Amino acid sequence: MEGWKLLLFLFYLNLVSFAPIVAAPPTCPVNIGTECGDGNDSGEWKGEFFPGIPKIKYEGPSSKNPLAFKWYNANEEILGKKMKDWMRFSVAFWHTFRGTGGDPFGAPTKMWPWEDGTNSLSMAKRRMRANFEFLEKLGVDRWCFHDRDIAPDGNTLQESNSNLDEVVALAKELQGEKIRPLWGTAQLFMHPRYMHGGATSPDLGVYAYAAAQVKKAMEVTHYLGGENYVFWGGREGYQTLLNTDMERELDHMARFFEASIAYKKKIGFNGTLLIEPKPQEPTKHQYDWDAATAANFLRKYGLIDEFKLNIECNHATLSGHSCHHELETARINGLLGNIDANTGDPQIGWDTDQFLMDIGEATLVMLSVVRNGGLAPGGFNFDAKLRRESTDVEDLFIAHVAGMDTLARGLRNVAKLIGDGSLAKLVQKRYQSFDTELGAEVEAGKADFELLERKAMEWGEPEVLSAKQVKIGKT
Repeated sequence: MEGWKLLLFLFYLNLVSFAPIVAAPPTCPVNIGTECGDGNDSGEWKGEFFPGIPKIKYEGPSSKNPLAFKWYNANEEILGKKMKDWMRFSVAFWHTFRGTGGDPFGAPTKMWPWEDGTNSLSMAKRRMRANFEFLEKLGVDRWCFHDRDIAPDGNTLQESNSNLDEVVALAKELQGEKIRPLWGTAQLFMHPRYMHGGATSPDLGVYAYAAAQVKKAMEVTHYLGGENYVFWGGREGYQTLLNTDMERELDHMARFFEASIAYKKKIGFNGTLLIEPKPQEPTKHQYDWDAATAANFLRKYGLIDEFKLNIECNHATLSGHSCHHELETARINGLLGNIDANTGDPQIGWDTDQFLMDIGEATLVMLSVVRNGGLAPGGFNFDAKLRRESTDVEDLFIAHVAGMDTLARGLRNVAKLIGDGSLAKLVQKRYQSFDTELGAEVEAGKADFELLERKAMEWGEPEVLSAKQVKIGKT
């Protein structure tokens, strides 16, 4: 009898000790092995990619937890909108899940635990599952992608399209009703065929291939419920005019965009088309150098009403401008559509894609966003990557949390600036001499040079700091 009780006790003890193992999902260990292999009927591993990482929560400015928000409180209302509606944050698939730590001078430094060293379809699906677990834990409901980053290139266009369809079908299943792409795009810069660009390539075969790739990328963006489509002209430019017909290439690019507009309408895609200004990387002379150049191009070819701009802060640096300048140039031209939330290093001459951590710069960025009335249907996507030396999976969360917090703090600063009113008064004071009858005529285009000349003779020489002009203006 006593032996029977002992056996029963050992049986229950075994059940208790085994229960947590059954309930816990498999995880990818640091040294990839069978746990991350294809161990089920579908051939897809379906474990946990970020074990030990909780869902990120708002804990306030006093928190010391690196995996908690200090300034970004998604549902808090500021200036008439919830913070999440001002921001519309999005995770960039390419840097987050395809970043390797490689740079122009060094080989890759990181391989995430779930990677197997291949660019197979099964690996692409595994990355997609990691993407949606990351989004869920970070609390972000948008993502963005390049076609060739989420699915491998095939030996033919048909094979590439088939690969993309298979991965996109999984993405559609995983994103459900709450998550959608902020935008999609076609990668027309990495493959050797695009050495001279896509829409501006002198090779008609490459031009046609680029068109087919954009067609497919726009279709899948539409299928996934994407809100925008980006044209990222990584090699749309030239090295020397001695062998380049610049006017002809610009004409070709305009025709490419016109065909894109026509196809967008044909398939019923209502998303915004975005052009991302991109200076000197890698082409010496880019056709979409900065916001002003892009705006001029759109006006010249009658495309101004069909596009907006996706401004990247690091690209602003490379073009010789501040991010605030580029945002304001886009805004006052009615073209501010989306922001690549990153920054560059003023001491380094290439696109370093760092997470934006400067509170002052973030405040100026958010000032433009607020003046624009928001970015919807655009938003902020983190076109930013971990540093080469940062190789821990946890760092993916820490970097995004810090980037989101920095922009959120910038928004809070803007709310204080608007509430205080001193910045607006400072600007108003600068132009107070125009707040007169003559000033109104000037701004309305009704003051000719004869009138202005008579006033200039009447007032005499303007004094330093325009003190006399202000005084005369009031009289």
